Amino acid sequence: MKREMLLGAAAIALFGGAQAVAQTSISPPNNAGVTSPREAFPVEPGSDYYLANYSAYEAYLKKIATQSDRMKLVDIGKSAEGRTQWMAIVSSPENLAKMDQYRGIAQRLAKAEGLTDEQAHQLANEGKAVVWIDAGLHATEVITAQSQIHVLYRMLTYNDAETKRILDNVIILFGHDNPDGMQLVADWYMQKADEKKREYNYIPRLYQKYIGHDNNRDSFMAQMPETENVNRQLFRVWYPQIIFNQHQTGPAGMVVFVPPFRDPFNYNYDPLLVTELDEVGATIHSRLIGEGKPGSGMRSAANYSTWHNGMERSISYFHNSIGLLTEIIGGPTPQKIPLIPDTQLPKGDEPMPVAPGAWHQSQSLEYQWSMDRAVLDYAARNRERLLFNIYRMGANGIARGNRDSWTIEPNDIDALKEAAKARQAPSAASEPSYDPRQRNAVDPALYETVLHDPAKRDPRGYVIPLDAQRDLPTTITFLNTLIKTGVDVLRATQPFTAGGKTYPAGSFVVKTAQAYRPHVLDMFEPQNHPNNLEYPGGPPKAPYDITGYNLSYQMGIGYDRILEGFDGQFEKVPDLLTAPAGHVIGTGKAGWLLRHEANNNFILTNRLLKAGVKVAWLKEPTSAEGKQFGAGAVWVPASAAAQKIIATSTQQLGVDAYAVAARPSGAAMPLKPVRVGLVDQYGGVIPSGWIRWLLEQYEFPFKVVYPQELDAGKLNAKYDVLVFADETVPPSNDSPYRGRTPNQPKPEDIPAEFRSWLGVISDARTVPQLSAFAKAGGTIVTIGSANRLGPLLGAPVQPALVRMVNGKPAPLDTKEFYIPGALIRADVDPNQPLAYGVPDKVDMFFDHSQSFNIAAGSPTAKRVSWYSDAKPLRSGWAMGQEKLQGTTAIVDVDLGKGKLFVVGPEVTQRAQPYVTFKFLFNGLLYGPAEAAAR
Repeated sequence: MKREMLLGAAAIALFGGAQAVAQTSISPPNNAGVTSPREAFPVEPGSDYYLANYSAYEAYLKKIATQSDRMKLVDIGKSAEGRTQWMAIVSSPENLAKMDQYRGIAQRLAKAEGLTDEQAHQLANEGKAVVWIDAGLHATEVITAQSQIHVLYRMLTYNDAETKRILDNVIILFGHDNPDGMQLVADWYMQKADEKKREYNYIPRLYQKYIGHDNNRDSFMAQMPETENVNRQLFRVWYPQIIFNQHQTGPAGMVVFVPPFRDPFNYNYDPLLVTELDEVGATIHSRLIGEGKPGSGMRSAANYSTWHNGMERSISYFHNSIGLLTEIIGGPTPQKIPLIPDTQLPKGDEPMPVAPGAWHQSQSLEYQWSMDRAVLDYAARNRERLLFNIYRMGANGIARGNRDSWTIEPNDIDALKEAAKARQAPSAASEPSYDPRQRNAVDPALYETVLHDPAKRDPRGYVIPLDAQRDLPTTITFLNTLIKTGVDVLRATQPFTAGGKTYPAGSFVVKTAQAYRPHVLDMFEPQNHPNNLEYPGGPPKAPYDITGYNLSYQMGIGYDRILEGFDGQFEKVPDLLTAPAGHVIGTGKAGWLLRHEANNNFILTNRLLKAGVKVAWLKEPTSAEGKQFGAGAVWVPASAAAQKIIATSTQQLGVDAYAVAARPSGAAMPLKPVRVGLVDQYGGVIPSGWIRWLLEQYEFPFKVVYPQELDAGKLNAKYDVLVFADETVPPSNDSPYRGRTPNQPKPEDIPAEFRSWLGVISDARTVPQLSAFAKAGGTIVTIGSANRLGPLLGAPVQPALVRMVNGKPAPLDTKEFYIPGALIRADVDPNQPLAYGVPDKVDMFFDHSQSFNIAAGSPTAKRVSWYSDAKPLRSGWAMGQEKLQGTTAIVDVDLGKGKLFVVGPEVTQRAQPYVTFKFLFNGLLYGPAEAAAR
């Protein structure tokens, strides 16, 4: 959006005359010469019907940084829209003067390399606790950023004993996670003069440029600049022992959720982390209750868990930091706490109920202040223990990586119970000391033979040889995700042997003998989520997020797991890698061949097409310069324009081009420049936003399309391809496709420039226009829940994962089939254009997805990918997975002169499964090429 969202200064000026300033300040004045929030803003942040935007927040940070010797302001990078992301470092003046020294101590203890326990104790005695407290990650969760203004001010001006103790013993990193979102949401809220009409439920787009709420699912990938900036501070610069990630909203009938969390926790991290997390959570609850602030809940009060690695507070656990999540109610428009009977009975997880009634933003700010103080006081009082324990966990990781070790997971316990059936368990007859309370005990010898089976040892490390990679630039991206999160990546300078195999120099090595071992294991090894039911025989208990996600599978990395200790001449990679420069190989003058396996070749292809250069895909395998090329190899006939682009791009993109003396034999598919329409809707659809980011990265030309434009028809005049991401098509009643129906504003309630974005995909208005588009030669790509369009467009495919209810297909009962975000193995026909460059077995991301049956004998539908195994689960959790066997994952359908590509799994999920991006990218080029040839 080109103009500042929205009317910033004008909106604030309107509000300034509304006589709504509170009579008493939320934060009191001071004698330290620091400007108070009430003095700095038109209205004091935290007041009813007012939100400060990021521009005002930024100006305030710069002002108070010059007024206090307790604060230093640091630029940690730019946001996606180009704003500066600031971090305020707060501590005593004496600590700030030695900031680099204390940062060095935090780093040495967190990395735990080359230290004895005695040295670690000495460093812990010398060091200062480091605590990260952030704000604004989810921009419509406005309390966190508004409260941070007051927390900063109070920490700079209060002189009570607790504040001084905190400043003397703690270095506080106050970070802001989402500058763009704060600007958007605050300006949108403040645009209306009538304060009672202010809202931010209907902001027109996502509150992070591309991915909105998923900015808190990007932590282990760090593909958004804001995430990379934050990760750099957390795991490569400051190494805080506590990472406090603040959110909204609290459970119904309560005020705030505070840890401890419910099970399951991830089995990779250190048990000391779990107990410390519970300890700090209990400290926060005790502080609130001690101050007479009721309404906090834990564990069963909400569904938050600690399984998934992708969130800011959860990635902390895999780095031995105490990650805190709180979820509080409140906002600028006053709310009411409802009376919910079940929350009024005190219990272990909800010890002090809150009365129903009105609730104001300023009350939430005071809760935030109490929670922040609880954490900071804990850090101050436990400074040495926090510092030593982060060393202890790091040292434990190094020790485990240097010896045989095992991570016990649910499938291991299942194997133990199965093995026990053949063994006599202890009983009163066999053991005189038998205790009936041990009736579930099994033969202890099974501990070594089953739980410590040598074949199931954790790896000592992973070797990634360059010559084993189908897509080397993607492998470099994978390694960079590790480096961005502080993992040590090594590179061999000489050949070496590991696991009985010799590897060449240049191979990459990731050892598990490092402090961040939990993160290494979680990225390489598949997740094994427990079969978590509401009760025995009952439905599954939904996880907080997805359950299977290891990047080694999602990105198609070629690596070896090394179970024995190994070493060699290795050097540590000092910073982010770039893909080795590609080359033009051979001297032929007829043209160039490119392998289809590398995703970056789509960038090269798009550059060639943009320049008007001829490009084609070969339909049959071929060979050149001693290399075999699978079906889909890219053929570029010789021309001066092509030569210039290929010479430059191969080096930039890390892909090779093979110059050949003659055009390869066999049929070819000429490609054409394409006009892509990416479907979105008012408010923004997160999966569409991820695809938007991907299309930009891979240089596909596209335009965002909204339902009103689709409904108007004449689509072939503007587009060759329309892409419907997951969640862009609303579900019908009892549909076997999941999805959500957007809640949209009335046109008259929003600025005119956004009214054309309103509307939803509808069976009555949109489908006829899409049918006409396809029959006239257009290509439609549907992903995930958008596949509801398939049968409506006349495709001979039907959902396979259904049961019949009153003669209509309905979703399977979750007790029969349930896959909540996992990696599933599928078969692929790589000789079909939609699958060019994809291996014949691939791991698909499957999240409550649908699979398909193709009508028998249909001449217009071709199976591209399918499930042949009764147990296709590769990572995560799946109930009833055998129901996938024999069904189809991806279908290539002819619709008149055009194409429909039915893609069941989420092949672009959060821009993580690089190995399946090709299903989308191929479709964008193949469909229009096929239509042009007809």
